[in-house]
Amino acid sequence: MEKVFDCVVIGAGQAGLATAYHLQKQQLEYLVLEASDQTAGSWPSYYDSLTLFSPARYSSLPEFRFPGDPDHYPTKQEVVSYLTEYATHFQFPIRTNERVIEIKQDHLFQIHTSLGNIFHAKTVVSATGAFAYPYIPDLNGIHLYQGTMIHSSQYQKPESFQGQRIVVVGAGNSAVQIAFELSTMSNVSLATRSPISFMPQRVLGKDVHFWLKITGIDWLPLKKWLSMTNGVLDTGIYEKAISKNKPDRRSMFTSFTENGVLWESGKEEKIDTIIFATGYRPNVSHLKSLNTAIDSMGNPIQNNGVSSTVRGLYYVGLEWQRSFSSATLRGVGTDAKYIVKHIRQFI
Repeated sequence: MEKVFDCVVIGAGQAGLATAYHLQKQQLEYLVLEASDQTAGSWPSYYDSLTLFSPARYSSLPEFRFPGDPDHYPTKQEVVSYLTEYATHFQFPIRTNERVIEIKQDHLFQIHTSLGNIFHAKTVVSATGAFAYPYIPDLNGIHLYQGTMIHSSQYQKPESFQGQRIVVVGAGNSAVQIAFELSTMSNVSLATRSPISFMPQRVLGKDVHFWLKITGIDWLPLKKWLSMTNGVLDTGIYEKAISKNKPDRRSMFTSFTENGVLWESGKEEKIDTIIFATGYRPNVSHLKSLNTAIDSMGNPIQNNGVSSTVRGLYYVGLEWQRSFSSATLRGVGTDAKYIVKHIRQFI
């Protein structure tokens, strides 16, 4: 008979690695399957100047401290290196270039991969995270626009857009960071549905993540309240730049035109490039064969990372899975520990 794993983990990014750590600690027999050729999740594809919004001291996976000055904000490449070193340090059983294309279930899960392999497991953790599929909203007239239109996941550096007229759609950290960076060499507007809310990066001399941790807010399921108060973390440079219109902030345009957009004022403007910093959707297409696992919008049907409809199916790395920090480096380990405890009890 084929080998049967206690658990197969889909994805070797931060969520999958944290899950692997706790499975290993519980001495369960498991395997991690990763579609790409490295163990760094979505991080290699992000724009070059991206830094973590939390300092290194609050950005570690279980039992492996993020290197360097605890108060510095790690760069994209530092995070990629850290995740790679994490997997190597603990010697997790990971198979790269092994994309999961379908999962079936009778008394066991059968995990089918792009290489033609089939793995059998008692449980499955979908740890493909919340940042797999770039989301672009279907805005009025979007099919008419003939200019360049990309998602922020495709943006790398400002030099590629020098001298252009650009609109960045979005009001979050990434939207503001990208617009600010581009404004040094291009004419940039931020298009948002409401004014941008700024939050101080440091409060009373401490990074805001210090206060989130000691107050316990980081671990509470306060989605509704925090969604209303959440804003762009800022040391002051972004708010100041936007107040000087570098970049400027405008109310969301009402529609696309062939060459640009139609602003709320009724003015039509030619736009060279529109960048959507409008977030992501979970990558759970491999669960479609488990008919009741996902809803009509493609979202997992789950409670705190435990599937509500498929016994033995779990998730790690979803936004707001259990708390404010669920989809972050600092928070994913706590959720993974919770899920592996459920897996142990299930087995």
